[in-house]
Amino acid sequence: MIKPMLPTLHQNPPQGKDWVYEVKYDGYRCIASLDTNNVSLQSRGGTELSPSFPDIVHFLKDLTDTKEWKKVLPITIDCELVVLTSPRKANFQIIQKRGRTKTKENIRNLSNEHPATLLAFDLLELNGDTQILKKFSERKKTLLHLFEQTGLPLSPVVNSVSRLQYVPFCNNSQELWEQIKLEHGEGLIAKKINSTYTLGKRTTDWIKVKNYKTVTCFITAYQKENGYFHVGVFKGDEVESIGLFSHGLTSEERSALIEVIKQNSYKEDDQYVYVKPGICVEIFYLEVYQNQLRHPEFSRFRFDVEVKGCSTETLFNPTLPASVTITNPDKPLWEEPLVTKQAFIDFLSHCSPYMLPFLKDRAMTVIRFPHGMFGESFYQKNCPEYAPSFVETHGDQDINFILCNNMETLIWLGNQLAIEFHVPFQTVLTSEPSEIVFDLDPPSKEHFSIAVTGAMMMKEVFDQLRLHSFIKTSGRKGLQVYIPLPDGQFTYQETRQFTEFIANYLVSKEPTLFTVERLKKHRGNRVYVDYVQHAEGKTIIAPYSLRGNDLPTVATPLHWREVKESLRPEEFTLFTVQERLKKLGDPFQDFAASKTTQAFQDVLSSLKDLRQ
Repeated sequence: MIKPMLPTLHQNPPQGKDWVYEVKYDGYRCIASLDTNNVSLQSRGGTELSPSFPDIVHFLKDLTDTKEWKKVLPITIDCELVVLTSPRKANFQIIQKRGRTKTKENIRNLSNEHPATLLAFDLLELNGDTQILKKFSERKKTLLHLFEQTGLPLSPVVNSVSRLQYVPFCNNSQELWEQIKLEHGEGLIAKKINSTYTLGKRTTDWIKVKNYKTVTCFITAYQKENGYFHVGVFKGDEVESIGLFSHGLTSEERSALIEVIKQNSYKEDDQYVYVKPGICVEIFYLEVYQNQLRHPEFSRFRFDVEVKGCSTETLFNPTLPASVTITNPDKPLWEEPLVTKQAFIDFLSHCSPYMLPFLKDRAMTVIRFPHGMFGESFYQKNCPEYAPSFVETHGDQDINFILCNNMETLIWLGNQLAIEFHVPFQTVLTSEPSEIVFDLDPPSKEHFSIAVTGAMMMKEVFDQLRLHSFIKTSGRKGLQVYIPLPDGQFTYQETRQFTEFIANYLVSKEPTLFTVERLKKHRGNRVYVDYVQHAEGKTIIAPYSLRGNDLPTVATPLHWREVKESLRPEEFTLFTVQERLKKLGDPFQDFAASKTTQAFQDVLSSLKDLRQ
């Protein structure tokens, strides 16, 4: 068993030319040992993780068969085993689920739905020779060179097919910290550039700084046996427990707090002293997991706040870019249920790692609702003159389009009450489509099940053609089926041959259910299979965009297993989508990676043969 080197927790990262900085990821610490006939994934505590992560094991075994890696075996690498949601954030909830799953079928299903990634940050053994006495800079240099030689990712990439990726370091802690905060990452680790590797010891050569959030809550009870204080917030008029804390208090603060609780208690038993809401404290925490605070720690007493202000809403306010000023945060956008401008912007912030890849370098059209759902809306293509400098643009046919290429622009657009984000099928870097999208548009939500039938018929055909397909709700009454394409390889004329063929196939199979008739009055109760909309200059609603409906519905990516008759698009709202991302991950996470393995050229060749 190899006991890894451990960092010491500090509030701020050390500075100076002797220090470099890496992202700290929220997953399982993992020592990966590779030899000719064996791959071992060992946890920090010595548990073998291989049975729970066959996707990692298979990738590493294939790697050990390559010429470049055979030269360096046996090799031992210090890593973090994660499920990435962005380059600087991992999904703690999903990696926990994967690690606890024991049945082979469930492990296999989770491996397909939520593939894990091994993030390599240190080298302990090479060719069977120990590296731990070498300087950190030398170990990183050797590890980087190996990744460069073998074509593995040189920084974490969410949608990569590679299950082993390199973690780079940087020299500027402030720049890295700002990126971590924007992506809601766990924190950073500062490492002394000339330090050796100390097995099994917690050392000040590695310093971890956590991206703590704060919440103001109230004490509900004191636990006598272990000295923990239980805390809660209001959910409506009810008290909801959010966890317990002990760390962070000085001995004087602890004694004073226990005394105040005893003086104001309303009940006491053998285990607890109970107190009604009234003693407010500010707590540091890492994130909320299963409605409980992770890594809670006392920050300070809050005698200046009203206890009624301690609510569940304060738990989910993300850190927003300092460069964007939010105006009128309490402005209501939807009345029933109530959605404020702040809630909408917080939603954009939470969804930004999943949304931004589909907005990047796309000439956007937004629909703005300056009065929320209570007034008129309007389309906007041109970037206004008052836009901040961080907003990138693209000129085309006298229109200066907005490019939403960063978090700041997304939040700024949210503050402008751009509720809907519509994007073309290609980026500004090419005139060819980056994906095919079929829009299944039923005449009303009562006919939504027909759209489900059409989507499943398409999925069956695409599977037979070896095409990777993805699906999302439109945010209204329909479904949209995506086929990713390698960038710049196929023209709209070529994709039109395919989309027309698939649409006519559905109509020929079920003429009473589907139609390609563009005039609504001639469609009857049939679902319109819109393939004409897939053309240059046309747009589609972006994944995770809200829609200007009576309800705050979201154009939500789905797992194919969810697409069944009981599916209801109105269930996917601003309130539910954030929680499903935590539990289920992003169904579009493999979208970009699948572009390179599409067999679309084979499909086009087959269509050409059919027409001859």
